[in-house]
Amino acid sequence: MRRHPCTPFSPLSPLTPPFADRSTVRSSRTTAPPSPTSPTSYESRDSFTTSCTSSITRYPFENGRRYHAFKSGSYPLPNDELEQERLNVMHHMLKKALNDRLFLAPTQHFQRVLDIGTGTGIWSQEMGDLYPQAEILGNDLSPVQPSWVPPNVRFEVDDLESRWAYSAPFDFVFSRCLTCAVSNWPRLVRQAYTNLRPGGWVEFQDCDIKFYAEDGSYHQDSYTAQFMNLLIQAARGAGKDPCPGPKLERWIREAGFENVVHQQFKLPVGPWPKDERQKEVGLFNLAQAVDSTEAFSMRLFTSVLGWQLEEVQVLCAKVRSELKSKSSHRMFDYHVVYAQKPQY
Repeated sequence: MRRHPCTPFSPLSPLTPPFADRSTVRSSRTTAPPSPTSPTSYESRDSFTTSCTSSITRYPFENGRRYHAFKSGSYPLPNDELEQERLNVMHHMLKKALNDRLFLAPTQHFQRVLDIGTGTGIWSQEMGDLYPQAEILGNDLSPVQPSWVPPNVRFEVDDLESRWAYSAPFDFVFSRCLTCAVSNWPRLVRQAYTNLRPGGWVEFQDCDIKFYAEDGSYHQDSYTAQFMNLLIQAARGAGKDPCPGPKLERWIREAGFENVVHQQFKLPVGPWPKDERQKEVGLFNLAQAVDSTEAFSMRLFTSVLGWQLEEVQVLCAKVRSELKSKSSHRMFDYHVVYAQKPQY
């Protein structure tokens, strides 16, 4: 695939200042095209900082973990390298669970795609490679995306819960794994509806983080069950929804979408399934689940529940030990809901 310098992806009109009323910081990449001897034909992000003030990357540290600086405190999970690795492992796990598909919506004819809460940007990058004709925009609170991206992929620093102010509609809006990240889900879904063209598609994928075992091997008196109950309590105390998956269909229907399809997937935690694909899903899921214990709990347990650092670390260590045990066939549900904005 031939690479070209990336022209600016401008969701806002040219007259809109870099800092719109929704406090958005946008990237502006204006690097020269890579030389023929360049090790990669992807575009450099060297000029990213020209539009990002230093405050955006002046990340705060708490209890040994690094967190986002933009809209500081609005998202309880870290953004450090350990978390980025976990997110990439989770991407591969989910892709494997969905039969190697990036999305399930019955659409491939799109020009403008929005990936809200892009994280490391790995989904956007793969979409950019698969659909070179499309402009892919990913937004996130942290500019942690990689240095080289396909020329049709752009990222912006933004708060997905702020008012969206794009000057042109999208053909496809995608969201994945915003567990414990969103305070007002109905408003978020309505904004996706408003910013889609008529006939455009939306897809939300998210979890119900409550573990269970169909064979009864997951016990409510375990450290893992205690941890999950505390996590749900803390997330709700922070105003975040820890289990949005089962509610996605209702929110999407209430927003006015049609042709709504809801699919539910069982994600094993560990390599215990006999099915080879599910076994691989379980291996990936176990790896990210082990790393997710402190990622999800450290800020929430200390700031909402009033725990001390050492208390969180001790409980997380016990949970990680249980997760690695082969005595329980744990799983949780993953919900995928896609729908279409009416043509009229």
